[in-house]
This record gives sequence, structure tokens and C-alpha cells, in this order.
Amino acid sequence: MEITNDIVVDAPLDRVWTYMLDVPNLAPCLPGAELTGDDGNGTYDGKVVARLGPVKLFFSGKARIVSTDEASHTLVLHAAGAEDKGKGTADMTLTATLVPSSGGRTTMKVVQDLTISGAAAQFGRGMIADVTSVLMRSFAECLQYNINNQGGGGTATAIRAAKPASGFAIGVRAAWMALTRVFARFFLPYDRNR
Repeated sequence: MEITNDIVVDAPLDRVWTYMLDVPNLAPCLPGAELTGDDGNGTYDGKVVARLGPVKLFFSGKARIVSTDEASHTLVLHAAGAEDKGKGTADMTLTATLVPSSGGRTTMKVVQDLTISGAAAQFGRGMIADVTSVLMRSFAECLQYNINNQGGGGTATAIRAAKPASGFAIGVRAAWMALTRVFARFFLPYDRNR
């Protein structure tokens, strides 16, 4: 499944781009992610705790930046892993494209091509997309905070990690997003351009 999110970071494009290329610095901003190893050649071992409503899943796997394009400020990251206590797997190719926005901000279009199996797959595309949108907001807040609070503008150890999101909070936000879509579809005037 493909999930697309647009997020805005209140920081200049060059600083966001530099931060995005530093995987050890970036990982703590991904809610539930933790790096556990580095092979020295750009591949990182890590763990991810994924919360889908009341279910909490633990994955271990590897991630690496596959390609970067300085001219278009596009990076492609691949991550794959398996559940620690289950038969589920997750494979994701994430493409992030950065563009400057008004007021010195940066807009980031994030496209995730995600393949999952096991317990996580039973939640369906809508729930997974809504949970991903909630997590992307937390990612953007962490990214912005860390970029804007670094001394000298360079990369350093992350100042703070993304706030952990409880399963209940994610579930409530995702349910609200789903209800908003349903309301818009059935009660607002139809727009053929949607």
C-alpha cells in the first residue's frame, strides 16, 4: 500500500535536508524507533515498536538510505524487519521530497510504499494510513525542535526523541480522522475535483 503525507517543518530547507541525511540523528524522531547497530557502510540495525489501536507490535530489522538527490532534495530510505514475537513482516520504501515554503519553512512530501503481513495487516489500509499520519505529525514536531535547538546549525546527538504516542491516543486521533472523512463524504457538497 502507498501512504502519502505532507508535513511542514518550521526550519529552512538546507537544515532540514542535512538533518534528514543523518540517520543516527534522525531515528529518535521516528516514534517508536531505536537504532541498535551500525555496520559502518550506511546500513543500520534497529527496533520499532508499532502501536495500532490497542495492539503493540515489536519489530527488529535494518534500514539504509538507498539514494539521495541534492538537486531535488529527495531521499529514498528502505527499511525491512520482522516481528520479534510473531510471524509478521514489514517492508517499506520511504521517499521524502523537500521544498521550501513561505516564512523560511520546509514542506516535506513523504511517500511510503509499505508491505506488511501478520497481525498488523488485519487493521486495513484506512487505519494504518490514519495511524501513520498521526506518527508523521509527531516526527515533524521532533524534527523541528531538534533542528531549531542545535548549537551552530550542525548535526549532533538528538536533543530529544519523538514523544511516545500511547495506543489510546493514536486510536482516538486515527478514529477522529476516519470520522472526519466519513462526515465530509456524506454531508458536504460533492466536489468533482476531489
